Amino acid sequence: MTAAKPYTLALADDVYAYVQPDGGWCVNNAGFVTDGTATLLVDTTATERRTRALGAAIAATGAPAPRWVVNTHHHGDHTYGNGFFAPAATIVSHADCRREALAAGHQLALIWPETDYGDVRILGADLTYRDRVTVHVGAVDAEVIHPGVAHTVGDSVVWLPHRHVLFAGDLVFEGGTPFFLMGSLSGSLRALERLRALGAETVVPGHGPVTDPSAFDRTERYLRFVAEVAQRERAAGRTPLEAAGATDLGEFGELRESERLVADLHRAYAELGGLPEGGPLDPLPAFRDMAVLNGGAMVTSHA
Repeated sequence: MTAAKPYTLALADDVYAYVQPDGGWCVNNAGFVTDGTATLLVDTTATERRTRALGAAIAATGAPAPRWVVNTHHHGDHTYGNGFFAPAATIVSHADCRREALAAGHQLALIWPETDYGDVRILGADLTYRDRVTVHVGAVDAEVIHPGVAHTVGDSVVWLPHRHVLFAGDLVFEGGTPFFLMGSLSGSLRALERLRALGAETVVPGHGPVTDPSAFDRTERYLRFVAEVAQRERAAGRTPLEAAGATDLGEFGELRESERLVADLHRAYAELGGLPEGGPLDPLPAFRDMAVLNGGAMVTSHA
C-alpha cells in the first residue's frame, strides 16, 4: 500500500502545519509561521527527498524561505534536514538538543540502514537557549519553550499565542504510542501540565494529524498506564519484555507502534530504580525488545 502524500494545512493566514502521513517511525510533522516578510520553520524531516518536498511546500504558499529553523528535539526525523536550510537559516534549539544531535550523528542509519537518507549533514543549532526564548518573526512572536525533560532531555515546543497554536513536537503522538525512552516518564507528566497551561486551541503533534488539547488527556492516560504497569511488574520481578508481553493494552492497543510499550517500560523501570530523569540509558536493549514484540523483526522505518 502506498503511503499518503504529505500535505500542508493552513491553520491561520500566517500559520501552517506540514503533515506526513501516517506518522509512523521516522515520518514526522513540521510546520511554519510567516508574516510574509520572514518565516520560522518548526522541524525538518529524516531524508533529503522529504526535506526538499518540505521546502517546496513552504515556497508554494508564497512564504519566504525560512530565516529560522527550530528543532523540537534531536532525533533525526526532526533534524536531518537542517543542512538544507542552513546557513541561510539560523538553527535554534535547546542546548541539550544541540549536544545530543551532534553526539548521535547518523544514528538512524544504524537502526534503519536500508533507508535512503540522501545527502544529509548533521548540524546542531547555531543558537541555543535553556528555559525559553522568543523569536520575532516579523510582526509575529513565536515563543520557544523548554517543557523540561520529557520525550528527550532537550525538548522544545513552539507556542504562538496570537493564534493559540502549539507545535508540541514529540510530546504528542496523535494516534501513535507515546515514546520517552530517551527522556522521562515523570518529566513527561509534568510537561503536559505546562502545555495545558498555555491555553492552546490547536495542537500540531510531532506525528499524526493535527488535533486539539484533548491530546494531552489521551497522552496522560497512557503515561499513567505505563507507570502502573512498571510499578506492578517490576515489583513482581519481571523484565520489561516479560511485562510488555503479558500486558493487555486495552484502549492503547489501537495506537500505532504498540511495541513502544517495552521501551517505555525500560525508562520507567530505570526511574523506579533511581536513575535521574533523562539519565543515560542504553537504547539498544529496548530496541531489541521492540523487535521481539514485533515478531522478531526490527520495527519498520516509514521514511
